[in-house]
Amino acid sequence: MPATMIGPDLDALHPMPGHERVTFIRNLDLPENVEVGAYSYYDDPAGPQAFLDAILYHFPFIGDRLVIGKFCALAAGKRFLMNGGNHRLDGLSTYPFSIFGGDWIGRFEGELNFPNRGDTRIGNDVWLGYRSTVMPGVSIGDGAVVAAHAVVAADVPPYAIVAGNPAKVVRRRFSDEVAARLQAVAWWDWPIERITADLPLISGGDIAALEMAAREG
Repeated sequence: MPATMIGPDLDALHPMPGHERVTFIRNLDLPENVEVGAYSYYDDPAGPQAFLDAILYHFPFIGDRLVIGKFCALAAGKRFLMNGGNHRLDGLSTYPFSIFGGDWIGRFEGELNFPNRGDTRIGNDVWLGYRSTVMPGVSIGDGAVVAAHAVVAADVPPYAIVAGNPAKVVRRRFSDEVAARLQAVAWWDWPIERITADLPLISGGDIAALEMAAREG
């Protein structure tokens, strides 16, 4: 395999020369509670800071994480709403009196028990469309597609296409059986030289051929 078959510079902030709207996300100064895999990119004319600005209500003391896999494509205007934006629903009012301190804190047991749905996880090879929104604690499976303007409030199966508010599965890209085979191959974990050499298979439609390439290593 030629040594030059390595693809774009993984360490480049802007991997497409002349297109500073496209950013390899992992090369940003990410907070400790955000993890992004190799080659996942964000495309926004507002520039790379827009990615960080669109992670909302993500306070370190809450402890939730945003985890994005490898080879994901994130369109402009996407938003992640994290657990810091949740309000209590078990009282008569949803107003978060206690966060303002003073005489409004220390008044009753459980006043700071805001809902926490856990980490938000985006799999590998996921496409988040223009102005899509991902709600707290959602998991989006490998190979899934989120349509433009969709609001994802529930987990998305691998290789599903979801749209709407709240987002619903409109169709599956592949059958459950083929989706499981693709996840078993996990081409996104291969060395980049191997991915580059096998791009015709990865971008093609023959799962058996890709499996054969995986076995041959």
